[in-house]
Amino acid sequence: MDRESHQFIGQSSAFLDAVERASRAAPLNRPVLVVGERGTGKELIAERLHRLSSRWDGPLVTMNCAALPETLIEAELFGHEAGAFTGATRSREGRFEEADGGTLFLDELGTLSMGAQERLLRAVEYGEVTRIGSSRPVRVDVRIVAATNEHLPNMVEAGRFRADLLDRLCFEVVTLPPLRVREGDVEVLAEYYGRKMAAELGWPGWPGFGDVASRALENHLWPGNVRELRNVVERAVYRWADPAQPVDYVQFDPFESPWRSGIAQSAPTHTTVDSDTGTETRYSTDLSQAVDVTDFRDATEKYEKAVLEQALAKCRYNQRQTAKALNLSYDQLRHTLKKHDLLG
Repeated sequence: MDRESHQFIGQSSAFLDAVERASRAAPLNRPVLVVGERGTGKELIAERLHRLSSRWDGPLVTMNCAALPETLIEAELFGHEAGAFTGATRSREGRFEEADGGTLFLDELGTLSMGAQERLLRAVEYGEVTRIGSSRPVRVDVRIVAATNEHLPNMVEAGRFRADLLDRLCFEVVTLPPLRVREGDVEVLAEYYGRKMAAELGWPGWPGFGDVASRALENHLWPGNVRELRNVVERAVYRWADPAQPVDYVQFDPFESPWRSGIAQSAPTHTTVDSDTGTETRYSTDLSQAVDVTDFRDATEKYEKAVLEQALAKCRYNQRQTAKALNLSYDQLRHTLKKHDLLG
């Protein structure tokens, strides 16, 4: 989903099922847990739950529980009176009071301290909060949506999360699928963000992605999910020099540089897919990780071809520049391209 257009982007059944579950839960005045890896759009699902509820015209208040030190979380959630602690020069409403009549979105719920969990449980059970430094409870009408990338039942077993609080919050659990299992969505999202970036740059049209870039985007595992994909795509478009030609080079790690002296660099991992069997083979330029190779010659050939494809794309298919970049003579490069059927 793009925040500017409030439109979900994706077509895979795993993604659409999660969106549908959130849509069905939205009208109910019950808490919802949103679970997913970083970058999967948990905060956007929370916004959808709010906008499709009867509270849509009330406040949507967000608090990232991991962004505050433990000493301040309770004051942020429940507010405080003047003089309640050092630095509290005046009374202040907490997030619960700010969200009265609307929705309170608690991101990174699993990072809450046990003390904050206990106070949160009371607020959920009784619909009232007490500011720090006060003995007078305040009634609040708040719907809670919480998000986490932790497995909360495991945290309960480990004694790091209250079982009774989890029971109160898990009326519905919406689990967002990671991008790597959303079949077909990488292409859809890449086209969407690529086209938007091209328009932002004032390009006359959107040339799309070339074969090398498309394969690289599809084969990447996307540990940062949609947020990572957006960055990668927008960076690739902005760096591409010729708007008339398909964008055909992507860099997944913006910190990758041959001049990073003194910093250990992890070797990139490449993936090939056998067109007959559909079997994926992943291999790295780090020879210390050269394990699980059952056909040395085949793995070497695939790696060599991937290196050539990436170098060609990076040099805008200028063969002389590619030869120089790979420290090959022009004739050596031509011979190797012919060997891998890359002369086109």
